[in-house]
Amino acid sequence: MPITDAAHGTLEPGHEYEPGISETMSIDYSKHSLFGASKAAADLLVQEYGRYFGLPTFSFRGGCLTGPAHAGTELHGFLSYLMICTVKNRPYRVFGYKGKRVRDNIHSFDLVEAFVEFIRAPRVGEVYNIGGSRHSNCSMLEAIDLCEKISGCRLTWSYEETNRIGDHIWWISDVRKFQQHYPGWKFRHSLREIVEEIHRAVADRPEQL
Repeated sequence: MPITDAAHGTLEPGHEYEPGISETMSIDYSKHSLFGASKAAADLLVQEYGRYFGLPTFSFRGGCLTGPAHAGTELHGFLSYLMICTVKNRPYRVFGYKGKRVRDNIHSFDLVEAFVEFIRAPRVGEVYNIGGSRHSNCSMLEAIDLCEKISGCRLTWSYEETNRIGDHIWWISDVRKFQQHYPGWKFRHSLREIVEEIHRAVADRPEQL
């Protein structure tokens, strides 16, 4: 996968996954965590209950799900934790890929609205990738820059060359299948709006951080 700019890992034009990673991407012969395998097992059970019994079921395969109430820690909720470290002057570690690891980010409000759309018009045994897609995504370096600009603070961060085991370099969700099935659903929050809300939430609850 070529890196085409200083901060953001990306794909060549015309690549199969340029619009994002679709529901057809194989999970075979790749690194799995026990946590990830448990999620895949639940995903398959939800599909089978729908197809065996005709139940209206769906599995959302989420990108980074976030929002102002997200309780971020070093290994979970990276935008929230990144803002906490930026505002509170705590050290932050970047693991591998030269800081160009890319994730998409979807606001919890947009995700819940997707749930509502499905409930209004349920389907049987469906699977959808859901995340910020090309609408809302960033690399670690871009996220650091955005947190610093919004907060007005400088982040103290260090770099470790070794990436975390099983931590993929690039994930952007292809949400076109869901948008095709539910054309009334739209993104309402951009990446900057998400980070601004997180910053306000961090500033409003300093005693809890």
